[in-house]
Amino acid sequence: MAVARPAPFLAACLLACALAACGPQAPAPAASPAAAAPVAPAPDPRAEIGAALDRLQAARSFHATMRIEGGAQGLVLNEVDYVAPDRFRIRMADVGTQTIVGDAMYLSMGGRTSRVPMPAGTLERWRDPARIAGNEATMTVQALGEDRIGTEPARKYLVHHAQPQPVDVLLWIGGNGLPAQLQVSSTMQGHPVSTTIRYTRFDDPAIRIEPPQ
Repeated sequence: MAVARPAPFLAACLLACALAACGPQAPAPAASPAAAAPVAPAPDPRAEIGAALDRLQAARSFHATMRIEGGAQGLVLNEVDYVAPDRFRIRMADVGTQTIVGDAMYLSMGGRTSRVPMPAGTLERWRDPARIAGNEATMTVQALGEDRIGTEPARKYLVHHAQPQPVDVLLWIGGNGLPAQLQVSSTMQGHPVSTTIRYTRFDDPAIRIEPPQ
């Protein structure tokens, strides 16, 4: 099966919330599959997920929203724009806006912009959000049937990782064959955390990212 290779993701603080495999939690409930419009069946769940992540890797741009619930901070909403091959704009309510262009990171907050060091590995795994690459040998994939993300039909999958620690990831794939949403439950600083990432605006030329002036 072809799987997406790791590629730039997001600032490490968001990664820790979104994909920290700190112990299994029960997946959050979603809409009933019976209410969704028909979607053509996928004969091989693992192949379907691998193909979706390949398409995500090939996307020229996208927008994503990240909803983090629980933990010490309660509800946190972040927004991410991406333009291939290496440009990100991350809006965080309590931190400001981070703009990443190549190996340069700019933090804009309180009307001021500063260039800050970007630790090695900060931008990993955004394009492989379900951790397929590197965990394929020990993971299991279960097809959960048809569902909806907003008004759009999607297929829903449960990806269970046994390594490096047990964690379950819910992944929805839209009718365009691209990831529409993922959801992971974990713990952070001893608190249960549920993180939902929703993807939209694939290959939208209106998404532009330039270094702050």
